[in-house]
Parts: sequence; structure tokens; C-alpha cells
Amino acid sequence: MDPERRPALSLLLSSPRVAPGLLSAGAWDALRGASEVLAADPGAAQPTAVAAAGVAVSAAPADAAASPQTLARHLLARAATGPVVWIGSPDGDPGLAEALAVELPEDEAPELELLVGSWDTPGSRLLDAVAVMDRLRSPGGCPWDARQTHASLTPYLIEEAHEAAEALEVLDRPEADRDHAVEELGDVLLQVLFHSRVAAEHEDDPFDIDDVAAGLVEKLVRRHPHVFADVEASTPEAVEANWEQIKAEEKSGRTGVLDGIPGGMPELARAVKVASRLRRAGRAEWLREWVDARLAALDPGALLLDAVLDLHDAGADAPAALRQTLRDLADQLPGQGTGDGDADPH
Repeated sequence: MDPERRPALSLLLSSPRVAPGLLSAGAWDALRGASEVLAADPGAAQPTAVAAAGVAVSAAPADAAASPQTLARHLLARAATGPVVWIGSPDGDPGLAEALAVELPEDEAPELELLVGSWDTPGSRLLDAVAVMDRLRSPGGCPWDARQTHASLTPYLIEEAHEAAEALEVLDRPEADRDHAVEELGDVLLQVLFHSRVAAEHEDDPFDIDDVAAGLVEKLVRRHPHVFADVEASTPEAVEANWEQIKAEEKSGRTGVLDGIPGGMPELARAVKVASRLRRAGRAEWLREWVDARLAALDPGALLLDAVLDLHDAGADAPAALRQTLRDLADQLPGQGTGDGDADPH
């Protein structure tokens, strides 16, 4: 196409997740060079931003916008007198492209263009997730969602985390269901969005999803000085050592080596965490002696802790190893089906 010649009709496409008016240079050139700019709704965000930049925007007549077919005919008729840019509705004007294809004359068809004004940026669909969660929780939304509290939702967070772990641990298998992993991660994300939305309603000390995200960003930057500052850490081992030092400084108020380990962790995972903490604190020998003494006293719990220590010595993750063994058992059990249920209405 001749760069000096504008198409007769340009359909402007832009992302609803990008701020109105943040359009490509080509889009602004087309808008300013058009003989007429029409919009499905001149009062919508994108046409308003275009008008604020000095480009006149007009509405298509109501009778012309009654259907995709009549709108297509109107746009083609207007394009016959000069370049026209159409700023469509946020839903993308369903059926308009097909109607234009039908209405185009067979001879001397005007030149059409799908003009991309802005693209989604990575992570932009998270904005949709936040908006949907807000709608569900707001008046007129879902009664079940509106009734939930942090306490009522917490069991779902734990359950969804376990289900996500189960889906992710088998992703290296040839028969792995990657769509299922996407779904389970989405369920975990839902819990973060849900708790953040509930917290935003607190009268005295609210926080929202932006506060959660801001805290995460600050922590990631602080704990990665080898990426965002001038600290040297070129190996995973050096990164881990530096990470532990930073965390120790952050948690300087702890009085005991086991402080901060949640009592509500699954018992096997908690045992792994306790053993790891003690070993990093230089108490590996004391821990072995303590476990041996408990074994001599016929403590059944010490049998499990002893196995955890053996697996740790072998470089294996005890909970993951047990989950894999249980999966193998279920796979090899004749006639055994597996059940699946949703943790909540979502």
C-alpha cells in the first residue's frame, strides 16, 4: 500500500486493558488524516480520549447502527467520500467484519484496513480477573461470594494449593494435562484475588490487590540484589546463601530457630521445614542424636522424622516423594477410578 495513501475505511482495534488514548503512531496518523471519524459510542472512553486530542468524533446514525449489515453499508457509503476511521465498541463489533465482506462491491472495492492501535501487555488479563472478582463481590453480584470471609475462604486456599501442586508435579510426564495445570493455578490465583477483595472492605485497615502486588514486587527486588543491585551471585548456591542472609536480616526479631513455621502446615511438610531450619542453624548432629534417642524410646513419630532426615540426606523432598508414591499406587491399583470435585462454586 502506498504509505501516502490512506485506506478508504480503517477499523480501529485497541485493547480495553490499555488506557484510552495510548495508541500507536500509525493509529494517530490515521485518525488525524481521516476525513471522518465515527464511533459506536462517542461518549465511550476511547472516542472521548481521541476527541480530547483534537480529533472530531461523530456517532453513526441510530438506524445505521441497528445491525452489522446496515452499519457496514453506512461505513462503506461514508468511505466513498474520503478516508473514514471507525472506532468500534469494546466488544469488537460482532458480525461487522463479516457484514463488510458481504457488502463490498465486486468491482472497485474500497481499500479496508484493520488498524491495530494498541495491544495487550503481558499480564493485562490480570486486570480482567480483578474486575470479575470485584463484580462478583459487589452488590448485585454473587450471594455466595458476598457472604465469604477470610476464615471461610482459608480452607479453599489450602485445598487449591494442594490441587495445584498435584497438577504441577506431573507436568514432566508425556501424558500430562497442561490445561489442567493452568486451571489449578487459576484456582490459586482466585483465592489471592478473593482475599484481597475481602480485605479491601475492612473499615479500619483495608488493603487491596495492588497493595499485595506492591508488597510482592518490593520483596522480590529486595531479595534479588544480584539482579537489581550490585551484589555478586552467579550460581544458584550463591543466590541461596544470599537469600538466607537477607531473610535472616528481615526476620531479626525472631527469638527461636523454629519461629515462623506455621503450625497449620501439613505434618510431613512441617517436619521437612523443621529439619531444614535446624540443619541451617548448625544443629544437624544434635537433631540426629535427638531422633535416635526418641527411636530408642519407641516413639512412632520419630520413625517418620527419621525417614524425613534420610530423604533430606539423599536430596529428596519427602512430601513430593510420598505424593509420587501414592500416585503410582493409584495408577497400578486394578479397577480403581479417581474422583474430582470442586472446592467451591467457582
